[in-house]
Amino acid sequence: MANSPSGDSSIDRIVRVLETFTIDRTVQTASEIGRHANLPSSTAHRLVDGLVHAGLLERDEEHRVSLGMRLWELALRGSRALRLRQVALPHMERVQARIREHTQLAVLEQDSALFLERLSHPGAGANITRIAGRLPLHASSSGLVLLAHASEEVRERVLAAPLAQVAKETVTDAPALRRLLARVRRDGYVVSPGSVESVSTGVAVPVRDRSGDVIAALSVVLPRDAPTEQAIAELLRASRGIRSDLSEH
Repeated sequence: MANSPSGDSSIDRIVRVLETFTIDRTVQTASEIGRHANLPSSTAHRLVDGLVHAGLLERDEEHRVSLGMRLWELALRGSRALRLRQVALPHMERVQARIREHTQLAVLEQDSALFLERLSHPGAGANITRIAGRLPLHASSSGLVLLAHASEEVRERVLAAPLAQVAKETVTDAPALRRLLARVRRDGYVVSPGSVESVSTGVAVPVRDRSGDVIAALSVVLPRDAPTEQAIAELLRASRGIRSDLSEH
């Protein structure tokens, strides 16, 4: 694709346009997209017009822009994430019905925990995660499981970078985090009190594919002082069930 004077390719600029949309910023004008994507106004308007024409963005009567249904359609075609979510969902529903707290499925994506699904109970406690939302790998129970079983390259890259203090009890010391990850691999689960919110405890286990590779993390978010034994047992049972069902497909 042709490069801009700054060296960005057309694909780079399109990706920057799409990345301006977030869970909290779902509708924008073309000018706002340009500012958030750090693009000249003329470039932003041209790219937005092209993406609207292709159906990847949609424009309403007030000329505000949102992500298009065609983008959603293309993203789901043959998606490994969709297949994983479909297989995991019945098992997640059983965990959620028994534990009656938030139940979540996350995968490793670009050095963060990306949440594919979340089931909630009306009486469940605090939880900041959302479907299609992300958390740093070191700052959630799901992320800790994913980081513990990530490649050495990913693990060392995360450990070498500044570790953000998401909450008061987030582990931000690299040697301490390295020891915690070793315990996660040894124990097969993690209990992480207060790493995201002081009032909550995250509990997570790895989800493996047929070959035994960790492809996701399954977690629940409990009230801070709630017992964790049942949650661990239910998550491990669900994880085994997901692996078995993945092997049959």
